[in-house]
Amino acid sequence: MNRKTLAVGATALALVVAAAACSDSDTGTTAATSGATISATASPAEETPAHNQSDVMFARMMIPHHAQAIEMSETLLSKNGVPEPVTVLAEQIKAAQGPEIDEMTSWLEQWDEPQMPGGMPGAGHNMPGMTSTPMTSIPGMGRGMPDTDDMPGMNGMMNGMMSAQEMQALSDAQGTEATRLFLTRMIAHHEGAIDMAQAEIRHGQYPDAIEMSRTIVDAQQREIDTMRQLLTTL
Repeated sequence: MNRKTLAVGATALALVVAAAACSDSDTGTTAATSGATISATASPAEETPAHNQSDVMFARMMIPHHAQAIEMSETLLSKNGVPEPVTVLAEQIKAAQGPEIDEMTSWLEQWDEPQMPGGMPGAGHNMPGMTSTPMTSIPGMGRGMPDTDDMPGMNGMMNGMMSAQEMQALSDAQGTEATRLFLTRMIAHHEGAIDMAQAEIRHGQYPDAIEMSRTIVDAQQREIDTMRQLLTTL
């Protein structure tokens, strides 16, 4: 074998090695790129669960509804001569509904939705006239909601809310009279909340709102049963 043949062979070998190196480099780059793509696909940014207009209405209406239940309880707890089982119930209502108000308020903030649109009274404890305020007359309420005729407490009245006159009567009453008035009106108040919660279960979309609605239905029905039993002892 002469020197010319050896030189040609060496050159060919060098070209083969270089080609292999390039191939390995391209493969590594492709694999890295593919891996990054797969990684990005496998770890998407966590998305906030979707909500709809039924969820917004539920929060907007249940906040003042709960707030009035708390005021009713506080009014009763300020009185003398109220049986202990009834004061325990009033404390229980306050303890349950206060945190729920905070949670619903946080949802509206998260959704960038005002609590009370269109000049509706603020979510204070006492909202005179709300027992007779049609919710469809409130700007922003009832739009884009499915089957609104099947939504008691959501398309009609804010069920169970006490009027200003009824709240004053509770404030003026004492002892057994105050206890009976509280229990009677709170039963109606809870029944209204259950109607609103059941409407949210049927038509809502936001998982936490639906879960809260189920809790309201179960807890407040138990409290209704307790209040009816307490009325028989007065």
